[in-house]
Amino acid sequence: MVPDVSTGSDSRGLIAYLFGPGRRDEHTNPHIVAAWDMAGAPDPGRDPAATYTQLAKRLDHHLDLRTRELGGKKPPQHVWHCPVRTAPGDRYLTDAEWAEVARRVVHATGIAPEGDEKACRWIAVRHADDHIHIMATTVRADGRRPRTHQDGRRAQAECRRIEAEFGLCRLKSGDLTAPRTPTSAERAKAERQGQTVTARQWLRERAYAVAAAVHTEADYFTVLQSLGIKVKTRLGPESGDVIGYSLAAPGDTSSAGEPVWYGGSKLAPDLSINRLRERLPDQEKADRPRFAADPAEPWQHTITAIQTAHIVLDSDDDAAAQAHLAAFGDTLYNIASATPGPHHAELRAAASTFNRARRSATRADHQAATALRQAAKELAYASNEPGGLAIALLFATVHLARAAAKWHEQRGHQQQAAAAEKAFRHLQAGYQQAAAPVLADLARRAPRAATASRYEQDVRAALPDHADRILADPTWTVLTTTLAQAETAGHNPRRLLAEVGTQRELDSAERPAEVLNWRITAQPNRRTQAARSRSTTSGTTSTSARPRPPATSVGRRPEERSRRR
Repeated sequence: MVPDVSTGSDSRGLIAYLFGPGRRDEHTNPHIVAAWDMAGAPDPGRDPAATYTQLAKRLDHHLDLRTRELGGKKPPQHVWHCPVRTAPGDRYLTDAEWAEVARRVVHATGIAPEGDEKACRWIAVRHADDHIHIMATTVRADGRRPRTHQDGRRAQAECRRIEAEFGLCRLKSGDLTAPRTPTSAERAKAERQGQTVTARQWLRERAYAVAAAVHTEADYFTVLQSLGIKVKTRLGPESGDVIGYSLAAPGDTSSAGEPVWYGGSKLAPDLSINRLRERLPDQEKADRPRFAADPAEPWQHTITAIQTAHIVLDSDDDAAAQAHLAAFGDTLYNIASATPGPHHAELRAAASTFNRARRSATRADHQAATALRQAAKELAYASNEPGGLAIALLFATVHLARAAAKWHEQRGHQQQAAAAEKAFRHLQAGYQQAAAPVLADLARRAPRAATASRYEQDVRAALPDHADRILADPTWTVLTTTLAQAETAGHNPRRLLAEVGTQRELDSAERPAEVLNWRITAQPNRRTQAARSRSTTSGTTSTSARPRPPATSVGRRPEERSRRR
């Protein structure tokens, strides 16, 4: 059951809408199911002979009585509106049940506490099977305003109790860190223009993706503008510094032809200018991107940083863990941009879904996650995709997403845990799509039996407690190929197995050989490292090619937003 509290100033217009035919959904049999006084509230739905204008005027006269008693001085935003909707699949509620829901919501939010004879006037209108609209004027009989502080949160809490008592779908409790949902008007506008998402959602995704890739606040605004997004900054009156900003999607205009602006914090709490600055240092303090000569380095660094994040989630440092979750959210966007292929859609969906899991009421110590964030930014500028390393990275993200879901669940962050679990499923699907042909190719190139037998001895010597499970794993043949490649690259197989086997426990792994395979894949090439070391010692330095800009898939194709015009 979802309540959605908002305020406005046009009571007559809202009444006309509630009893009218509807703009998006057809309004069927609109009528009042509850009110401050069922005897004193005229029900337009029961008087079909009158026009909507007459009905709205008549009901508005009663509802707005208290504001007129103030001598015509209506307080700002004096109309309180709260639709309450059941979840898809919930049973049909009777009018009597909806009336109880309405009375409990107005009581919980402070609009009309039970037994308060001077409470605000309100009505609850039903014009569909699955929801009601509660409308009130926020002026009490004694002329005071009601105490509605945190009314949205209190309405949510009451709806959770109603769900339990009425046997309805139990929705996840929030903690005021969720982004604003699109309004019905925004959704209707997107539908009219043939868009699958609203402008608010579109901007939010681009802002997250750009913030993940850039290194400074200035770069953030520059890249957004390069994508066709309008940027408006708010400057401090004395310092002249940026103290806020708003974005407008290309072609998204009001009826007057003006851009429709969304403040950063209105897109998502962690997209406000202050939250961004915690993750994007000043131009002077920023570490510029490092472009390694070896294209494998950004991928190896990111895998290592993700493995570190997994360890942090198992620690007692919640501030550091929360910081790593936020950095992991950035990392997912950059991974999606850097790994094209049939699995790309799953990776983008994972990044978008994990946005709800990247923040909670726990304040993050962003300095603790600098290594992961910097590694992810290196990945955004990586020159190419180095084969199996990309799959190894996806494998690491799958396990970190599952760990994130567990971390949130243990702390009662229900919405975040659900989002992390959903992101895990997207990542798992993306990994399986990307890994299947690579694993099949590795299996086909398995070494001869004598070499595989030698690696079996290495496994039994290095990991005796896990050897039987590793050798019984269907991906054991794949692991033998990877061990042969590692040996060619200068690694000692037995020593390498012992090293990667202790990075994290293997007891919970369904396929321990697959886990070891990707851990070994992420190890640097020893012979390449030695050659580079000799080159540096002899006075020659290698230079990398000019880096490409952040991956353009975070942006906009020219035609993508044209339909908004």
